[in-house]
Amino acid sequence: MSHMDRALSLARRSLGAVSPNPSVGAVIVKDGIAVGEGCTQPPGREHAEIIALQEAGASSEGATLYSTLEPCNHQGRTPPCTAAIVRAGISEVRIAALDPNPNVAGSGVQALEEAGVQVRVGEGEKRAKLLMEAYLKYVAEGMPFVTAKFAMTLDGKIATRTGDSKWISGDKARWEVHGLRRTSDAIMVGINTVMADNPQLTARDERGKPRDRQALRVIIDSKGRIPLNARMISEPGETLVAVSTATPETRESLEKAGFTVVGAGADDGSVDLTALMRHLAGEMNITSLCVEGGASILGSLFDHGLVDKVIAFVSPTIIGGGDAPSPVAGRGVELMSDAIKLERVKWDRFGRDMAITGYC
Repeated sequence: MSHMDRALSLARRSLGAVSPNPSVGAVIVKDGIAVGEGCTQPPGREHAEIIALQEAGASSEGATLYSTLEPCNHQGRTPPCTAAIVRAGISEVRIAALDPNPNVAGSGVQALEEAGVQVRVGEGEKRAKLLMEAYLKYVAEGMPFVTAKFAMTLDGKIATRTGDSKWISGDKARWEVHGLRRTSDAIMVGINTVMADNPQLTARDERGKPRDRQALRVIIDSKGRIPLNARMISEPGETLVAVSTATPETRESLEKAGFTVVGAGADDGSVDLTALMRHLAGEMNITSLCVEGGASILGSLFDHGLVDKVIAFVSPTIIGGGDAPSPVAGRGVELMSDAIKLERVKWDRFGRDMAITGYC
């Protein structure tokens, strides 16, 4: 494993726990040996480079720093990392990717070079940007990076005609979903999914216990129909209910039960998903959102061009039935030429199931 590979591995550790900051990994190398390493801590605490410098101590003098992202050069919640790097005597910094944040945007490299530090950029850039895909969109557009996740049978069904859907995918695929929840800032489902399944929507560890850190649960529920005793309300983490036509009395009842209520009404009485996305990013610092259903919510997101990435688990199972639901509803397209064609597609196997991942 190269030193940049190690830095990228460290960056993965913090995914889902440091937003709206990017998850960064850093390794300090002296005479070919790693003497310090670190990954981004939650907002307000140390960046990856600072953790690595603290661990390396005096060994930082004349050493090389590998970082998955350009070090910051501005005073935010924490002091600039560039100043600490220069003070420590680092002689060379190797950066996987430049930071598009206007507060950084090349100024980190400039500050280091002006201080006499040699800087190289580009090693591991593609992998670094893949790890930071949510952060990159958040900075560029002020919107969360949206992943549409669903499980379906080989004939494209998400449940039988009676609504039975447990379980389409196997254990290995379901554990992969828990990993996806762990690395997401928020999870979204529609009220129909809640009413049908009463899900917990938590990320769990190998023993089946909820993890300490949970993604924000977002429920699209225009009328505020979610049961006040829904299972998720007793789970760790926060649950937000997005409403449009819910009465003031309904909103008050939901808030008393422990839900966070946000109004985002569209002209047709539905929840304005675009406005909700902007609220999640702008007011709640949500950079990544995993949408787990149902079909109407996924369909609306695709119709409005709000989906960035798709992860579809396909089980080698046949349900059949003309009335059995499929994963994506909405208006859809009229012509095949207008169909959404995923790019950068890859296939992964989880037990008997296949996961198809691609970008819109």
